[in-house]
Order: sequence, then structure tokens, then C-alpha cells
Amino acid sequence: MNPNPPAPTCVRHPDRATGLACTRCGRPACPECLRPAAVGQHCVDCVREESAQAAPVRTAAGAVAGRPTPYATYGLIAVNVAVFAATAAQAHSVSDNQMSRLFYDWVLAPQLVADQGQWGRVLGAGFLHYGPIHLAVNMFALYILGRDTELVLGRSRYLAVYLTALLGGSAAVMWLAQHTATAGASGAIYGLFGAMTVILLRLRQSPVQMLVLIAINLIISVSLPGISLWGHLGGLTAGTLAAVGILFLPQWLGAKTRESVRTIGWAAVAGVALLAIIAIVGAAASIAA
Repeated sequence: MNPNPPAPTCVRHPDRATGLACTRCGRPACPECLRPAAVGQHCVDCVREESAQAAPVRTAAGAVAGRPTPYATYGLIAVNVAVFAATAAQAHSVSDNQMSRLFYDWVLAPQLVADQGQWGRVLGAGFLHYGPIHLAVNMFALYILGRDTELVLGRSRYLAVYLTALLGGSAAVMWLAQHTATAGASGAIYGLFGAMTVILLRLRQSPVQMLVLIAINLIISVSLPGISLWGHLGGLTAGTLAAVGILFLPQWLGAKTRESVRTIGWAAVAGVALLAIIAIVGAAASIAA
């Protein structure tokens, strides 16, 4: 019997003798292949396996937590800028881009929606802007609000809330501002104001600063001519209701599983969007009559 048996070698580096071992799997490993653990040390293979099996940390809305790149927000900004560039190119003017054919075809004119069935205006108007200042103000607000809202809700639900708020703003214009030509992302952005307020409430943080910001913006909407107050209020209402449906309704209905939470949230957003669509169709029918 050999009184001095050879030292075990690292499972990943057979040429390296070692007296150390992974406290999880027990295999010998060299210092390079070990990582500190709560108890002892784990080999890199066990660390990788633990990371794969660990459940991801999720936000209040069920999205995976972290600081991912807000691609949806960047995408919305890119679409708005591209549409503005197209209208400016058609009009051969940056400041008078509303003279373009695309602007004329997409601006929300309730009478044209009702009389000629031009339903594309209901969504298209949300991507038009009157000049570069209008675009810059809205895109700055979208960038500030969108990043955090997208982080909490996740990309798909964030986009759903945004589009639902856009529909809500259009519905309010169709009913309450029938003799105007409305354009801009403001209705959808006001929906993000409402969604962020709901997020703060869900996280048990004070929403006072957000409420003050909403109040200031509504005062500006009333004070300055040419701003669609009803579009802002409609977007704010729809976005707020959609966010409540995602963040609070599952809890109120006693949802127990992650799947049921997601289902209830999506159903709530779809319900708000459907109500907005019904209101748009009803307003069009009322105008046509």
C-alpha cells in the first residue's frame, strides 16, 4: 500500500494537484475554479447551475427586475421622430410640417372619421407633431417617463398601456372636441403619468410629486391655446385605469399564481382599450347622425 497517495487533481485542470474541493458537489478543484459561497466554496460549474435554477427577481407587475435597455421607449421615440421627418420632408419645412399630405391624412379630425370612415386617424394622430418644439417636449417627457414605466411593467404591457392611453385620448377628442384637428403623443404620455402614479402607489411610495406634475401640466393645457385638454384627460384616464388593472386588480381578485396575475392584468388592459374603441365608434355614429 502506497503510504503517500497522489494528491487529487482539479476536475477542470487535470494537470493541477489540489487539496481543495467544492462544498456542494465534493469534486476537487483548484483555487481558480472555486468561488466563495455562504458555506464553504463552490466550483464554477455549481455556481453556473445555481444561477440557472434561481428564480428571477420580479417587479410588482411581474416583469423581470433589473435595468434592461428600454427598447420599447426608444422604439416609440424613433417612430415619432421618423414620422415627423417624413412630414417635414413632404412639406419642405420643419416648422410648417403640418402642411404635408401625411399630416393631413393622419391628423385626428372627428368629422372625417365619422363621415368618411378614416379610422386610421385615431392611432396615426398620436405620432404626429406640430413643429420641432412640440416633438421635442413630448419626446423628452416620453424618455423620462417611459424608461421607468417600461422597467416596472415590462415591454409588452408598457406598450399596451401606451396604446390604450392613446386610444383613450382619441375617444375623448371624438366626443368632446369634435370641431378640432388634434395631433401629438400627449394623450399617450399623460397615460404614462397616470401609470407612474399607480406604480408609486403599488410600491407604497408617495405619489405627491407625480400628482403635482400632472396638475401643473393640466393647468398649462387649460391656459395655453391650441392644446388638447380633452385628449390629455382621456389619455390620463385610460392609462391610469390600465395600470390599475395590471398592478391592483389581480390582488383584489385574489389571484394566486403568476399566470393568473398576468391573465387578469392583460384582460383589464384589453377591457379598457375595448371601452375606448366603443367610445370612438359611438362618437363617430353620433357625429354622422
